[in-house]
Amino acid sequence: QVQLVESGGGLVQPGGSLRLSCVASGSIFSIATMGWYRQAPGKQRELVARITSGGSTNYADSVKGRFTISRGSAKNTIYLQMNSLKPEDTAVYYCNSQAWNSDTFWGQGTQVTVSS
Repeated sequence: QVQLVESGGGLVQPGGSLRLSCVASGSIFSIATMGWYRQAPGKQRELVARITSGGSTNYADSVKGRFTISRGSAKNTIYLQMNSLKPEDTAVYYCNSQAWNSDTFWGQGTQVTVSS
């Protein structure tokens, strides 16, 4: 089992920045990939960005050049630096981990609202 706890969401004006954090605990040795997903009202949950244990990253086209995913030195923490935020980035952001055996775990989510 892996437990994931997100923090860092909030209200920000268009063009602003936020940084989300996710701390994993439990069977962290089993984690192959960690990432961020988001779900806006009335829409399906979608991948935002993910990072592998080897450090490879990939991003949704809608956030490329604006968002950066990174991993802390302890490797059980990931961050999502979000710059140039747009109203369409408004969503609940979920931290995700996937184990080598494909077991998947989710955090409780953190709300990001981009509005003037």
